[in-house]
Amino acid sequence: MFDLDNIRENFPILKTQMSGQPLIYFDNAATTLKPLGVIREVERILSTQSVNIHRGDYQLSYEISNQYEEVRNTVAKFINAKSDEIVFTSGATEGLNFIAYGLEYLIEEGDVILTTHTDHASNLLPWFEVAKRKKAKIEYFKLTSEGRIDLTHLDKQIHSKVKVVTLVHVSNVLGYINPVKEIIELAHQKDICVVLDGAQSVAHLSIDVKELDVDFLAWSGHKMCSPTGIGVLYGKKAWLDKLRSIKLGGGANAVFDENGSYELKSSPARFEAGTPAIESTIALKAAIDFLSSIGMDQIHTYEMMLKDYFISKIQHFSHLKVYNLTTDTGIVIFNIDGIFAQDAAAYLSSKGIAVRAGNHCAKLIHHVIGVTETLRASFYLYNTVSEVDVLVETLKEITLEKCVDLYI
Repeated sequence: MFDLDNIRENFPILKTQMSGQPLIYFDNAATTLKPLGVIREVERILSTQSVNIHRGDYQLSYEISNQYEEVRNTVAKFINAKSDEIVFTSGATEGLNFIAYGLEYLIEEGDVILTTHTDHASNLLPWFEVAKRKKAKIEYFKLTSEGRIDLTHLDKQIHSKVKVVTLVHVSNVLGYINPVKEIIELAHQKDICVVLDGAQSVAHLSIDVKELDVDFLAWSGHKMCSPTGIGVLYGKKAWLDKLRSIKLGGGANAVFDENGSYELKSSPARFEAGTPAIESTIALKAAIDFLSSIGMDQIHTYEMMLKDYFISKIQHFSHLKVYNLTTDTGIVIFNIDGIFAQDAAAYLSSKGIAVRAGNHCAKLIHHVIGVTETLRASFYLYNTVSEVDVLVETLKEITLEKCVDLYI
């Protein structure tokens, strides 16, 4: 059952103020707020079990190591994977870098890496670098006029020279859910590896990696109510075995000698060199348990209700332009005539409203929507209709003069 009052009671930050106003937080695509269960887990670990894992031959280390590995089982169940297909990272960015540089040795001159103009820098820049090193090519899916992947061109675009298809599952700007199942099916018919950036999908949708049949999926915990510093890289076991580790050190090696010879452990340990973010990882389990108790489908339905309500209230404002009226998620991007996005965001902040302004780390998005900077409101399970009403009324009355007055 979706009990909004109970959900909000779990987020103490919602009782704080910003600019002397009650905090209204609509920057959930950037990071999410943390519930009490997550906060308490971090406090518990740091207060009573702040020792290293997989290292100490003593009870505390043994106990915390078991708790750490139990998170792997929880994550695997959450996305319908196996526990040895789950690699812990510092976030989606590190996971996507792991994949690009770990597969670099398979890329040859003239090969094609297929992606989209709507992707985040974390999924584009590593592949740009790989393509530069290997003299490969970057190609982009053709998009419809509203910025969705055009399915009519898939067969021609996923051609014999494509070695990797890598794309965002849900755009962090347009909010569209890409047709990844169709893309994966066609790519696999041609033995092409498919990588998904799940930063905006795993926290909001029910994900079944077996049903999707995706080869790699990476996401960040902090976008799904856990602390920062923890992310997940899912990979099919066969692909993890092909993936070369780009981070070497303690915990990842089985043996090494003075002659420079070494042997790595099997996955996932081979990718997890060094001391991890132990308390953040264990708190990820608390975050997943919290979200699972509500239900991912219910969370998505609620976000869509808030999004639909917001768009219905603002789409007829003559001074405001919405760029993704048909968004599939709780992400809405817009601009206000004559007001720079960052100035508008600063004015909203003065009213206690947190939104994001800028290019949202998707610097190729101007090819799709024709502008480089937008305001972004992104909704999550703890937001309310009354909060949306405050945003709507503030946008209704915003003027350039009011924004300028902030700096006088």
